[in-house]
Amino acid sequence: MIERPRLVVAAPASGSGKTTVATGLMAALTARGWTVSGHKVGPDYIDPGYHSVATGRPPRNLDPVLVGEQRVPGLFAHGARGADVSVIEGVMGLFDGASQPREFDGPGDFASTAHVATLLSAPVLLVVDAARTSRSIAALVHGFRGFDPRVRLGGVVLNQVGSERHEELLRSALEDVGLPVLGAIRRRAELATPSRHLGLIPAAERETPARQAVADLAGVVAESCDLEAIVDLARSAPPVDDDAWDPVSELERVRPGAPADDAPVRVAVAGGAAFTFGYTEQVELLRAGGAEVVSVDPLRDEALPEEIDGLVIGGGFPEMHAEALSANEPMRRSVADAVGNGLPTSAECAGLLYLCRSLDDVPMCGVLDATATMTSGLTLGYRAAVAVGDSPVAVTGTRVHGHEFHRTTVTPAHGVRAAWQWDTHGPEGFTTRSLHASYLHVHWAGEPSLAARFLAASRRTR
Repeated sequence: MIERPRLVVAAPASGSGKTTVATGLMAALTARGWTVSGHKVGPDYIDPGYHSVATGRPPRNLDPVLVGEQRVPGLFAHGARGADVSVIEGVMGLFDGASQPREFDGPGDFASTAHVATLLSAPVLLVVDAARTSRSIAALVHGFRGFDPRVRLGGVVLNQVGSERHEELLRSALEDVGLPVLGAIRRRAELATPSRHLGLIPAAERETPARQAVADLAGVVAESCDLEAIVDLARSAPPVDDDAWDPVSELERVRPGAPADDAPVRVAVAGGAAFTFGYTEQVELLRAGGAEVVSVDPLRDEALPEEIDGLVIGGGFPEMHAEALSANEPMRRSVADAVGNGLPTSAECAGLLYLCRSLDDVPMCGVLDATATMTSGLTLGYRAAVAVGDSPVAVTGTRVHGHEFHRTTVTPAHGVRAAWQWDTHGPEGFTTRSLHASYLHVHWAGEPSLAARFLAASRRTR
């Protein structure tokens, strides 16, 4: 057993201030010399980017749908290695679970913040939007405290407090509930973080402004919250088994003999402002399998790195950078030539758009005989998918749980050989022997055979 101080930052509903408090808390503790690991419940890529700015450590997601609830404690322990304290930001309201795929409907709390807090035996710090309320806040907090006995609420942070008098009324109302108020944050218009069609603008696109925003959050949390009491709450979490997830063991489990017996390969992973979405464990699995992972920025670099054996183009916002991506014609040509010549390639969402002929009538790489356009509708949700064709990522029949999150559409929706099929959708995506391109985001830690197969395809190229 090992001591792992940890707490979950949750809220009654989205928009209550979870990201403000969680990110500010991570940054404030880091500024005081603590080593902090940041984690995010759910599939979201954007909040973890700000966590990484706050902590200086790789971003981590904890999603029971994408990786299976049995892996959540191990992935947490893996991400928390070397940390003095861990802060886990929740998703939506505390008890709001995944509504898709169908097998997770159950009581409605699967993959909720409460579910993950229970899996980790972690106390919960509840962030409550106190605007336009006073004594009624006690009824709200009392209800959340008693709703599920498995979930331990350890304290409250009041957000959007209007004045000193307002704070006094709120604290007085909560005295009878028996939960300590560990912070009270006043309304501050300057704390608003720029957003657009899919939520916050990723930290990697803002760089200096993102660092300043995180520093501002750290200052607000440090002056408005009782950091020592919050750390004491994290320390109250019970010891846990240190059975951390290990990428080498995972690859060995799905393909005995790998990675020790395999020759090294070189895999390029797209990054930069246009391709900011990717789970940290994907790169860790590639490296555990003997791959040298190199970065490439399709906005700035003029060609793919030399002597690569595989290419991964993850998610992001190419629609916001379409003109610049298109203007980098040497890179588009380099990608088209490499993928056309059989370079094993995995492209998810943004990667799919980049490989199309065009995006909103702006030329892209032209690898796929398809066009992409922005739409007014949001496609969002978990998917239980099955591979309908062999590719460098999956064999026919492979089952995964993934997530869709986009406001674009690709026409046609699939090629002669599609990538996936799921209940609510027909065939989707494009595959060849060397290419897998799809809207579906898949967490490779949930299905490490994807990493093993991609590494094997890359080795055949070498």
